[in-house]
Amino acid sequence: MDTKLQGVGVSHGVAIGEVRHMGTAVLEPPTRRIAAEEAPRERQRAQRAVDAVAADLMARGHLAGGEAQAVLEAQALMAQDPELMADVERRITVGSSAERAVYDAFAAYRAVLAGAGEYFAGRVADLDDVRNRIVARLLGVPVPGVPDSDRPYVLIARDLAPADTALLDPSLVLGFVTEEGGPTSHSAILARALGVPAVAAVPGAGDLAEGLFVAVDGSAGEVVVNPDEAERAALSRAAAERKAAVEGARGPGATSDGHKVPLLANVGGPGDVQAAVEAGAEGVGLFRTEFLFLDDGARPPSEDRQAEAYRQVLAAFPEGRVVVRVLDAGADKPLGFLTPADEPNPALGVRGLRTLLDHPDVLHTQLTALARAAEGLPVYLEVMAPMVADRADARAFADACREAGLRAKFGAMVEIPAAALRARSVLQEVEFLSLGTNDLAQYTFAADRQLGAVARHQDPWQPALLDLVAFSAEAAKAEGKGCGVCGEAASDPLLACVLTGLGVTSLSMGASAIPYVRATLAKHTLAQCERAAAAARAAESGQDARRAAQAVLSGE
Repeated sequence: MDTKLQGVGVSHGVAIGEVRHMGTAVLEPPTRRIAAEEAPRERQRAQRAVDAVAADLMARGHLAGGEAQAVLEAQALMAQDPELMADVERRITVGSSAERAVYDAFAAYRAVLAGAGEYFAGRVADLDDVRNRIVARLLGVPVPGVPDSDRPYVLIARDLAPADTALLDPSLVLGFVTEEGGPTSHSAILARALGVPAVAAVPGAGDLAEGLFVAVDGSAGEVVVNPDEAERAALSRAAAERKAAVEGARGPGATSDGHKVPLLANVGGPGDVQAAVEAGAEGVGLFRTEFLFLDDGARPPSEDRQAEAYRQVLAAFPEGRVVVRVLDAGADKPLGFLTPADEPNPALGVRGLRTLLDHPDVLHTQLTALARAAEGLPVYLEVMAPMVADRADARAFADACREAGLRAKFGAMVEIPAAALRARSVLQEVEFLSLGTNDLAQYTFAADRQLGAVARHQDPWQPALLDLVAFSAEAAKAEGKGCGVCGEAASDPLLACVLTGLGVTSLSMGASAIPYVRATLAKHTLAQCERAAAAARAAESGQDARRAAQAVLSGE
C-alpha cells in the first residue's frame, strides 16, 4: 500500500523513479595545531582554496546562465568576503590549520546570521554550501553533491544548494524532493527554470530508502511512496494530458471567452531571453538587473556596460513590453558599495528603493543607461522601483526617472502590505503596479521566504495575500491603470486563473511555466475565474483556498 508525503509543490509536472540521495556533508575537520612557522603556508592554502571555490562557482554560473548565474555569483562573493577571510587568517595566526580555521570562521559567521532573524535562514544554507566546498578542497575529499548515476532517478536532499541545482541534468534527474526550502527558495526558482518537477518542505523525505520508487507530483505537492501500477498509470495519464494541453495552446494569453491576459517572462539577464522567446512570452514582466551589479561587489557597473546589457534584452522583444526593475540591493542581496554591513535586521532596513534614494548617483546612472538602451527600439519600456512603501516613495522614483530623461512608464512594485492597502494613493504618482508576491507574502506573514519551517505562510494561496492582491487590482482598475503579478505565484496555472479573477491585468513568470498557464487560462471563462477567486478569498487557509478554486474551475 502506498504512502503519501505532503509538501509544497514548487515546480509543476510528475516524475516517477527510484530514490537517490545527495552526498553526505563534509565532516568536521580535526583540530590540528600548527607551529608559527607553518602559518604563512596555511594562509596560502586557505586563500588558494577560497579562490578555487569562488572560480568554480563563477564558472558554474556562466554555464547555467540566467537567474542561476546571479545566484552563484553572489555565492562566489560570499566565499571571498573580506571579513570572513580576515577571521580565517587570524585563526591561522594563533595556531589553527587552514581547514579548521575556515570551518570555525564560517561557524562564527553562521551564528551571527542565524541570530539576526529568520530572514537569513536561506543565506545560512548558502553559506554552509560554500564552507563545505572550501573545506572539502582543503581536505582533498570530493565535494558533496549530486550522486553519480547512469539511470534516471528522483533526487532527495535536505536542501539543494544553488551550485548543485543550477547544473542538474534533466535527462537524469527526473525530479527532486527536499526536506527544507519553499516555493521561493533559490532551488525552487531554479527547478522551475529547468522544468524539473519538485516538491519542497517534505517532512521525513530524508528517511526514504535508496532505490525506493516514488512519484513526485509537483502540482499537488505530493510524494507518493511505492505507488502501485494503477496509481502510476493515473499519474502518467494526467501528466500526458497536461502535456498535450500545453502543446495545443498557442498565441497570446487569454481566457476561453477572449479576455486578454498578457503572459510575460521573468528574466535575470540576456541569458534568459532565448527561453522566454521560445515559450511565447509576450514580453518581459520582470527584468532583474542585479546580475550586472553582482559581478563586482566593490563598485557599480559603468553606464556603457549597463546600456549594452539592457539593449540585448530590449531588442529581443520588438513591439513587446519590457518591465525593468531597477537595482534591488540589500537584505539577501548585499553590495559592499551600497548596503550597510551592520544593520540589525536588514530585511526591514535599507533595501530596494531606499538604498537607491540614499545613493542617487547609482540610480541616475542606471536610469540613464536604460534611456540609452531603448533609443531607436520599437519596444514598450516600463521601469519600476522595488520596495515602494507609500506615495512619497513613488513620487521620489518618478521624479528620478524624469530627471534622467527616461521615456517610459514608471511603476511601483507592491511588496510591502502598506503599498497594497494604499495602492490608490501610490497610483497618483506612477502608471502601473507590479505585485511581487514572494516578498509580499514574506512581509504579510512575517515568514522568511527561504525557511521551510514557515513554508505554509509562504503559500501564495493564503486568503490574506489574495485580499492584498485584490485591493491593489481594484485600485488600479479605479485609476484606469495596470496591475500585474511578477512573483512566483503567477507560475501556478490554477492560481493564475484566480489572479485573473481578482483583476490582475498581466502575469509574469519563469519561461518554463508560460505554456502551462496559457493552456489552463484557455480552458476557463473570465466569469469562472472570478467565481474561483471569490471562493478562494472566502476560505480559511491556503489549502482550503486551492481546493475551493479547483472545485469551481472543475465544475464540481
